[in-house]
Amino acid sequence: MSAKPASIKSILYALFANLSIAIAKAAAAFWTGSGAMLAEAIHSLADSCNQLLLLLGMKQSTRPPDREHPLGHGKSIYFWSFLVAIILFSLGGMFSIYEGVHKFNHPEPLSNAMIAVGVLVFAIIAESISLWGCMQAVGKERFGRRLSQWFRESRSSELIVVFGEDVAALLGLGLALVAVLASAITGDPVYDAIGTVMIGILLVVVAILLAVEIKALLIGQSVEPLVQDRMREFLRERPEIEHLYKLITMQMGPGAMIAVKAKMRPTGSESRLINAINRVERDFREAFPVTTWLFFEPDCEDDDC
Repeated sequence: MSAKPASIKSILYALFANLSIAIAKAAAAFWTGSGAMLAEAIHSLADSCNQLLLLLGMKQSTRPPDREHPLGHGKSIYFWSFLVAIILFSLGGMFSIYEGVHKFNHPEPLSNAMIAVGVLVFAIIAESISLWGCMQAVGKERFGRRLSQWFRESRSSELIVVFGEDVAALLGLGLALVAVLASAITGDPVYDAIGTVMIGILLVVVAILLAVEIKALLIGQSVEPLVQDRMREFLRERPEIEHLYKLITMQMGPGAMIAVKAKMRPTGSESRLINAINRVERDFREAFPVTTWLFFEPDCEDDDC
């Protein structure tokens, strides 16, 4: 199962946006002495590293099965996505909070505040383009669901991470812009320190939300509820199947493992039964391309005969 092109495209959008923004923010932080700008520069640099990790994870998840990994390496993308959440929490959130507290204890007036404002406006535009690219990919998976519902039910960990990062980045940029303007207008650097701490808290909250969702995937989750319902409906409508006992699914990165236990309609011979099962499996794979592994158990009842 290959990586999703839409997910890769959204990650590349975010990567190019964050690299350019990180450079601009770092220069502005140097010239203005703004803690909020420095926090945002570190945030964007961390996001850039995160996108590289996601690309690495997506590449590793497509490696074929081997002797030690008979079901493939699909779930490796969850490890890298979880690592991204940790980096966002530590390097992004905790550093920003530390920097804000430091600014409270050692306040420094801003200089050349309009440079920071210009960079923040540029960053907001770039991040908006990145979020637009991400939303294009999200739109292909939402199927009419609310964003909050998609976030909870999606099995595309890389897309969840990019979406969370982009939303956090835009909100953080808004906080940084307000903090810099307030400090410039009032001449009081405490507003810059407050903005820095608020950015850190925002990043910590987003990182925790991402970690909770990805943790569930690491432990093992079924395919999305909507897809699982369609699978059950498909199997129950098959003329070869008299009764569906169990459908067990496990998301394995870009692919999924499916196990079916069903009572087959009488065919008259063992070879016809095997042919009927093969037909169901073939059509199931065509209807649900996410299927990487499909195990089909014919039985006469839910418990052993």
